[in-house]
Order: sequence, then C-alpha cells, then structure tokens
Amino acid sequence: MSGVPAYPGGVTDPTKPTLLIVDGHSLAFRAFFALPVDSFQNSEGQHTNGIHGFLSMFLNLLKNEAPTHVAVAFDVSDQTFRKEEYPEYKDGRDVTPPEFKGQIPLLKQALEAMNITVLEKDGFEADDILATLARRGTDANYRVLVCSGDRDAIQLVTDEVTLLYPSVQGVSKLKRYDPAAVVERYGVPPHQYPDIAALVGEKADNLPGVPKVGEKTAVKWLTQFGTLDAVIAAAEDIKGVVGQNLRDHIDDVRRNRRLNRLLDDIDVPVELPQLAVDSADDAAVRDVFSKLEFRTLLKRVLDQLGSGTEEAVEPRAETPEVAVLAAGDFAAWLASTEGTVGITVDMADGVPVRVGAATASAAVEAAWSDEVRDASATWFASDAPKSMCDAKVQLKALGRTGLEVRGVVADALIAGWIARPSFPDKTLAHLVDRYLGETLPQADPNQLVPETEGASAGELAWFTLRAADAVYETLPDRARAVLDDIEMPTLAALADMELAGVAVSSEKLETFADELRERAARIAEEAYAEIGREVNLGSPKQLQQVLFEELELPKTRKTKTGYTTDANALADLQVKTGHPFLGQLLAHREATKLTQIIVGLDEAIAEDGRVHTTYLQTGSQTGRLSSTDPNLQNIPVRSEESHRIRAAFEVGEGYECLLTADYSQIEMRIMAHLSADPGLIAAFNAGEDLHRYVGAQVFGVEPDDVTSEMRSKVKAMSYGLVYGLSAFGLAKQLGIEQKEAKQLMLGYFERFGAVRDYLRASVEKAREDGFTETIFGRRRPFPDLTSPNRVLRENAERAALNAPIQGSAADIMKIALFRIHDDLRDMSSRLLLQIHDEVMVEVAPGEWNEVEQIVRRQMADAAELTVPLSVQVGRGSTWNEAAH
Repeated sequence: MSGVPAYPGGVTDPTKPTLLIVDGHSLAFRAFFALPVDSFQNSEGQHTNGIHGFLSMFLNLLKNEAPTHVAVAFDVSDQTFRKEEYPEYKDGRDVTPPEFKGQIPLLKQALEAMNITVLEKDGFEADDILATLARRGTDANYRVLVCSGDRDAIQLVTDEVTLLYPSVQGVSKLKRYDPAAVVERYGVPPHQYPDIAALVGEKADNLPGVPKVGEKTAVKWLTQFGTLDAVIAAAEDIKGVVGQNLRDHIDDVRRNRRLNRLLDDIDVPVELPQLAVDSADDAAVRDVFSKLEFRTLLKRVLDQLGSGTEEAVEPRAETPEVAVLAAGDFAAWLASTEGTVGITVDMADGVPVRVGAATASAAVEAAWSDEVRDASATWFASDAPKSMCDAKVQLKALGRTGLEVRGVVADALIAGWIARPSFPDKTLAHLVDRYLGETLPQADPNQLVPETEGASAGELAWFTLRAADAVYETLPDRARAVLDDIEMPTLAALADMELAGVAVSSEKLETFADELRERAARIAEEAYAEIGREVNLGSPKQLQQVLFEELELPKTRKTKTGYTTDANALADLQVKTGHPFLGQLLAHREATKLTQIIVGLDEAIAEDGRVHTTYLQTGSQTGRLSSTDPNLQNIPVRSEESHRIRAAFEVGEGYECLLTADYSQIEMRIMAHLSADPGLIAAFNAGEDLHRYVGAQVFGVEPDDVTSEMRSKVKAMSYGLVYGLSAFGLAKQLGIEQKEAKQLMLGYFERFGAVRDYLRASVEKAREDGFTETIFGRRRPFPDLTSPNRVLRENAERAALNAPIQGSAADIMKIALFRIHDDLRDMSSRLLLQIHDEVMVEVAPGEWNEVEQIVRRQMADAAELTVPLSVQVGRGSTWNEAAH
C-alpha cells in the first residue's frame, strides 16, 4: 500500500489484512481539547468539538492506512477490576468538562451509522479490549494498528503491532511507535514501558511512584538489572535516598505493575471477520450527521464509506425540467399559478439578468428584459404569495428597474434565523443541506471553467420554495407569527429604505474631518511633550513601554502581548492616576475614531448624493436591526461631535423637511409591563419623569428634591439591572464605593420588588425551557444556563435577563417601522432610516401634518402594554435640527 512506511515483521505485505483498533474515549477527549468549544455547537446547544475532531482524525486514518478491519473501543465506567483492587485508582482526575458531556453517545451513534464496530466491556477498560484484539490480530497474521492517547498502550507494540499516538498538536498528527521508535524514545523495549511506569508512577491514573525516581533513573535500573523483578530483588543493594525510597515503596511498585498490565485475554464477543470494513448506512449517516450539523464531514463519510451510488455521495432530488420562456409566456405562467411561487433573481452589478419561478412541481425562467418587467409587473405588484431566499437584495434589484414587488410571504434565510438565531445559516445551500437533506448544485467558484454547472434561476426558485417550507414546518406557532407578522413586513420596508437612502453633505463631512485631523495632531504634540519624545500613539507595544516602563504606571490586565492598552483599561488608569498623558492619549483616540467614522460616511455617498446603508435583519440574536456599509449605529449620541455629524444628514431635493421620532425609555416601559410592578406602572401612567420618580422612592425624598446626581444614579441602576449589572459594575460605572452601590440596589428592590421577582423568575424559566421569549414569541436559546461551568452559566444568566426586554423592544420598533412604511405607500413622503430607537422620514411639501399623525399613531400603537409608549417627534432640515 503506497505511503505506508516499512516496518519489521513484513507489515508492508499487501496480502496481510490490516486491523485498526481505536481507543474512543482517549481520542475523543484529546480532540475536545484540540478544537475550540464555542465553534462546534448544534442548534440544540449540544457541543460537538470532540466528535468532530475524532471523526476527522478517524477518516484520515481510514484514508491513509486503508485498514481492512476496524473497531473502536470505549470505557463503560470507572468501576473496573483495577478500581476494586485499588479504590484510589484514577481518583483526582479533573472533573469532565460539562461541554464534553453528551458527546460520547453521539459519537457512538455516528460510528454505528458508519458501520464501524463499537465495543465496550463492563469491569474492564478500553485498553484491555485493544490488547485482546491486538493479540488476536497478531495470532491471525494481521497487520495491527493501535490508535490511542494512553501511554499504557505502548506495551502492545511488537514487530506486528504499531501504536499511533497523538502528538502535542492534538489528534491531527500521530506519532508512529514500532519497537525501534519505543527504544529510541524510552530506552527500553515496548514490553518494559510498564516497568518504567510502575517505578515512576502514573499521575493520570493516580498511581504514586517511588519518590525522587524519574524516567531517567527507572531506565538506568532496568538497563542495569534487566527486569523489574530483578530491580526489586536488588533493592537492598541500591544506594542513597532513591534506594531507600524504593525499599519503602516496593508494594506500590508491585501494585502499579499489576494495574498497568493490559489484559489480552478478556471475553470480547466479536470475531475478527466481523470487523471487516463495510459500506456505511447512508440514511443513518445522514440522520446522525444532520443532528450533529456536520456538512463537510457528511460528504467525507459518504465519499469514503458510502454505498458508492451518485445519490449517496451527492444527495439531490429530481429537479423539474426548467422551461425557458419568453416574456409573455413567463407572465402568463405566473398569472396561472395557484399557491405560493418560489422566486429567484440572478443579478449582476445590482440589476436583474435572469428571473426564475417555481411551484412544487414545475419551474420556469426568463432572461430579464424590459418586456419581462412590463409583462409581469401586475403579478409582482399583487398580493400573490411569493417565497424567496435573501429576498431584500433581490427586491432592491427589481426595484432599480422600476418594478414594485408585494406579497413576499417567506424568506428562507430569515426563517432559518428565526429557527436558529445563535447559528443562522448563511446560504440557500446550507438550508437545502440542513432541512432537505439534499445538495444544491453549485459551480466551483475556483474554476475558470467549472466542471459542473450551478443551479439555474428556475432550479434555485424550486429549491427556495421547498427549503422555506421545510424551515417553516420546524417553527413553533409563536415563532411562525414572528416570521409572518413582523419579519416579512419589515423586510419590504427595509428594501425600500435602502433604495431611498439619505442625503448627506460631503462638504460638511470633509470640513469636520479636517478639523478633527488638526485636533488629533495638536493633541499628539501635547502628548509627545509630556513624555519627551514621539511615539506611535496607535501602537500597543510602544504604549506599553511608555506607560508601564517609562512612566511606571500601575499595570493593567495582562494579555498574550503584554498589558492591555484598550480604551476601558486606560480610562480606569486615568481615574486612578490622573496622569495627563493618559488624557491626551484618550482624546487622540477619540479624535482619530471620529475621523474614521466621518471618512467612512463620506466614502459611502453615492452618485445621487445619498448614503444607502444596508440593514442586517438577521445580524443579532435579539432581533435588533444593525447596519453596515456604512454602519450608522456607531455615530455618537448626545455629544458635540454627534451634532456635527448629524448636521451633515440633510433633507433631499424636492422634500420639505426631515421628521425624526423615537421612543422614550422603551426598555424600562417593557420592564414595567413584564414585571407588572405597580410603582413603575404608576409612574409611567402618570406621565412622570421615571428616573426622578424612582429617585424619590429610593432616596426617600420628594420628586422635586431629587438632584441631578441622584437621578443619574438611579438611571444607571435601572438600565443596568436590565443587563444584569452587579453592585461591583454599578460602583465602577458611577465612580462610587461598592458598598454604596449595593445599598442603592437594595433600596431599589425594596420599593420595586416586582422587578426583582420578575428578573429572578425569568432566568429560572429560561433555565427550565432552554430559551427566552419576547412579548411576541421570538425565541432565543440559552443552553449554557444549565452549564456546570460557572463563567458560562453566569454569562448566560446576564444575557437571559435582557433578551426578552431588548428583543421585545426590537419587535415593537419593527412593527412601527413597517406600519409607517405601509401608511406612506400612497404618499410622496418616505421612510429613510431606523437607528437604535429612532426613525427618520423625509417629508414631502404639504404632508407634514398627516405624516406626523401616522408616525405618532403607529409607534404608540405598535404594542399593547400596561403602560403607554411615549413617542417624541422632531422637525428640521437636518438630522441634527430634527433632534428632540
């Protein structure tokens, strides 16, 4: 067999069968630590890194070694004959990481689906199974390969048995041990390695050795006396402290040797011919690997072990024959269909080039043209139900041609995100794989002339329709309502908002950017003067030298590259030391950061003088919208710089003014609703200043006597509680003693006990359910709420506190957004932006009164809470002037 090195004993003899036996627990545990836990988790919250690493290694073994017979052995429990003889055996081992739990049963299922024999034996260890099969294989003239990360397996190595041992890099690299390699590494032949372990001890097995006797001494004794028995017999003649230690611990040595001897004659109820490699059970493999969500590994398994049929290797349903139609026929086909139609638009440079449509049993497509647009315009603008995948970008492409599209009732990607907000699928191919168990035909993007063609527009429309239906069926009723009643209407509004964009003055941005550059340069000179030389203020390495070596300031948190110089750490350091260089450094960073934001905005201004941001509808687990290219969420709020930036956002030509509207204290209002706290509800219903009212309650004074400092403290605390803020965090945020912060929180909860009860109960409910829900039914899973790992559990608890509140706020904003959008459809005014809790409308001449009424009504009525939703509205020629 090519690529297999020659070993003694004729192991390269191609007529010999090859038996591969693997220590399942050992390799899976090493794989667990070799791969990042957070990167391998399925939608049910099950960690899978140990399974993934094991199977990757195992498939490489099958490919590289080409064994004819295979078995994987697992430990059953710690209760073995070794434990019975020595109850302390393997005591003291680290507790199994909680993320590893559940992985071994799933690994066994995967192996069994692959038709790999899985073996285990009560009262014995997997190593004993390996030893027994290795002896049987040798007796039957097999070439034997033992793969284990347990050093006890070294004793199995012979001329016919090779040990494959994982390297320090993990399971991806295996060290081959034949007799010569064992002698080279340990200085003794394989059968004497347990003698070394008996003398030195095995920490992993809690077998104490002879004090002060290490591997070097043990090898010297074995070389000198020949055997372990001879070493023991000569114990009286061995001088010094180690000799006395040996004599004092001879019973330990004898016990160690008894326990580390692997039994090669236990009753393993399987014959070697039964271990012959066979084809995998394709259906079972698909089922298990779908549960594990291993797409790439599924293909590898089916390629190496599948039945060999094309269908098994590349699962693909029989697609309907796609009819290519002329404009009139395409429009007629659309008009004649009943039920939901799948739609896919192929694009180039943001405009359509081909459009496909499909039902469950038929698919058509047409080259895009003005004729196709005109002929099918009525159908696209109708409420005829349409299903798409990543619809927003396609709706924009159609919109650029002047085509109005309504009736999009499903988006497969958004549905997938609702189903799995923690791990959303990114492409139609992923959805087809996960929910249909099929492979979407795709051309290789790395080939100039692809060997296989990708799916056509018509085929894509067919897969889209089926994938969306399949995802939809997995959703609980309330989650379906979130998709149908919130996300899909929001999608249409976002598409129109992105097309509209917002007018931005490049001149104002450039002027401000120049001022900031000058400011940064001036601050830099002041900073250089403070330390007596020039440094790169953006270099962490140079700053570490200045701050902690030259200025000898207190050390910050240590990282891999030294002590951190991030903004939070430097701000804390400035509070502690008051050193002027720190103030200059932070001011320089702020000026530089603002300059980057402004330059990014300026570069994003399109030829029409407007910025067309892209909203990320599936970019968060809570449901909140974010934006990119450019990111409008990072524009500062309520600072002099924010006013300057917002002043560059202007009303467009042909429009009268900008209207901005936002919610006042929406998250606290949702807190009042969810907690049903009578004090908070009374404050909101009375229209009082919430933070002044709460301050009066907490500090025991009249509302008029609440100072601005008191108000700031309770405001920080009120919002902090929503995010799981601790007394320590509150003290740090307010710059007060932790004792005072704790008293503040106690006073708050004494007067608003329902808030405390709600927060506690919401976490416990999420722990029981495994997820949180918003007022409208949006779910967010939290598997780590039951993790024995304290850090993971506490992080999940903090996030679970906030998820229903922040998620409900996101839902309310989306409902208001699309309702405003829908009400403006027949008007000239148009919705432009949604940033944080604020919306912006470009108001056409003569439409202000009606637009203001629409915005106020739709925002206030977006949800029925026990407290009113307060809306603030502003008007102006710029975003800054329209502030309120």
